[in-house]
Amino acid sequence: MSPQSHTEPQSHSQAHTNVDSAEIHKFTHRAHEWWDPQGPFATLHAVNPLRLKWIDGQADLAGKKVLDVGCGAGILSEAMAVRGAQVTALDAGAEHLEVAREHATEAGLEIHYLHTTAEAHAEHHAGDYDVVTCLEMLEHVPDPDAVIDALVKLVRPGGWLFLSTINRTPRAFAEAIVGAEYILHMLPTGTHEYGRFIRPSELGAALRRHGFEVTAMTGLTYSPLSGRYRLVARTDVNYLMAARRGDAGSDG
Repeated sequence: MSPQSHTEPQSHSQAHTNVDSAEIHKFTHRAHEWWDPQGPFATLHAVNPLRLKWIDGQADLAGKKVLDVGCGAGILSEAMAVRGAQVTALDAGAEHLEVAREHATEAGLEIHYLHTTAEAHAEHHAGDYDVVTCLEMLEHVPDPDAVIDALVKLVRPGGWLFLSTINRTPRAFAEAIVGAEYILHMLPTGTHEYGRFIRPSELGAALRRHGFEVTAMTGLTYSPLSGRYRLVARTDVNYLMAARRGDAGSDG
């Protein structure tokens, strides 16, 4: 299977209600810059090795059937494929996927790219995946609960779900918005909206309602002095969460 980009059918509510066109435009209008490690998405390149190692350490990606939701231009998708995962990746931004497909082709990687939403994909692929990842996306959709409802359906019984987002705290506002966007210019201005940030307690409660156990959580922090990112115990700004579906499963 060669890298490819397809569109899956979506209902009106799935295709439009839970896709914020303004949020999509923030990223698609610079799609050609995604793979520039010094460009506007340099942060994603910098944190990707940390996120990948943490996920692989929990779920052992080699040989696993993996879905990357909100894949952008495929930075994490490609890294998981290199680790030996069988990767399907989806995004609501068509421009991203063209860049992702071309880059994967150049890298000789077999990744199945889909232009669709998690909600639409879950209608036909419930329980299909050993591992589902959805990183840095929940804070960019109007209804994150609807995305979570879809994500949990996609995970097979005993499988893994990995999420990352930003905590809704004063420190997160100061660091993720004021610091990262306006002072250090690590991200394009306007990338985040504080009201869309999600507390770990809220995310964990949503997953437990669907029969998932939150098995691990880690924070991610940046040091302006060293210019490096680290995984840390505190989760009051950026955090990653690992959850495992019970063997019996639950579609919620």
